[in-house]
Amino acid sequence: MKKTYFVWLTIHFIVWIITFWRIAAEINARQLMGMSIFLIILFVVPLLKNKPLIQTFLFYVQSLLVIPIFYPINNGLSLYAILIQTVIMAEAVFYLSRTKSLIVITVQLVSAVMILMLSTLTASQIVWCTLYFLLIVAALLYHQVIHNREKEARLSNEALIEEYRRMKRQLLVEEQQARQDERMLIGHEIHDSVGHKLTALLFQFEAFRLTAAEKDKETVGKLKELAQESLDETRQAVRSFKQSEVGGLQGVIQLIRKLEIESFMKINFSVRHGAFAAPLTGEQSFAIYRAVQEALTNIMKHSSTREAQVNFESPGGSIFRFEVINAAAHDRYFQEGYGLKAMRERLEKVGGMLEIDYETHRFLVRGTIRLADWGGSDD
Repeated sequence: MKKTYFVWLTIHFIVWIITFWRIAAEINARQLMGMSIFLIILFVVPLLKNKPLIQTFLFYVQSLLVIPIFYPINNGLSLYAILIQTVIMAEAVFYLSRTKSLIVITVQLVSAVMILMLSTLTASQIVWCTLYFLLIVAALLYHQVIHNREKEARLSNEALIEEYRRMKRQLLVEEQQARQDERMLIGHEIHDSVGHKLTALLFQFEAFRLTAAEKDKETVGKLKELAQESLDETRQAVRSFKQSEVGGLQGVIQLIRKLEIESFMKINFSVRHGAFAAPLTGEQSFAIYRAVQEALTNIMKHSSTREAQVNFESPGGSIFRFEVINAAAHDRYFQEGYGLKAMRERLEKVGGMLEIDYETHRFLVRGTIRLADWGGSDD
């Protein structure tokens, strides 16, 4: 239930407690019945927000109930009646549209006039009540205009933001599709030109080997093997062009962009100490990509916040280190699940290690991989 329900309930509670405390000694059965009906309607009105006609009718009833509740009380000016009428008008302006709220205000003013006519008032009191109600109505209607404009601006802003996000998602999809189409085009060009020529060269080598002298057959065979290896590598390159999934550091950047656009995550990404120039193997790059992907997915599933810090660094060129940090409340019963265990095993296979640092206000996943060709020691 929305907070505004309890705000209006609190306002009425305070006003009616003060009012009842002041008129309790003079209250009769008719007034008590009117107050009971008024309070029942008070609890029902906010629950019918999607039914404005019923809400309007209930406000009419509340406005008319003020007459039997507050007349006669010493035939004088009842400030508590004016106070409750003000609250009714304010609540009607808050819940109803301009036209319906104006009708409720009119009914409320008519009931106020009837109470004033049935009371014994001086000229100054009548002028004071008239000015008070005019100022209150003007202030409430002005507030309604400003509130409606603010609401329309907020809805328009939300619609523009949603359209912007939709266009960003569409642009990302089109960009990925264009990149994939370009890769496919390059793959077809390599397959149709280089691949066909290497295949023709293999046939020529085989034909020449059959007619060559015995001493040249070994040389021709080596040349044929070299051409076959070149053809196999060309085919492998063509197959890699057709793969839509991108791993490694480039894949991590694309993953961050996708999560920011589609899942509304806020990710701060930093690269230090020549991380992009680190000599990672393809298997190591893909292991890093999968580890970061799993860490960010865990944040989406289990964290109460949608913010993360991703750091890449390669201090001294000897190791590659990545960190995924998320602000999270400490859980004493935390234990590694399947995802973190699989992440640890994947990194260990490529010569790395995984650390989990679960502090009071943050959750940190740190992966470290030793670079195999650092200084040439492992060659």
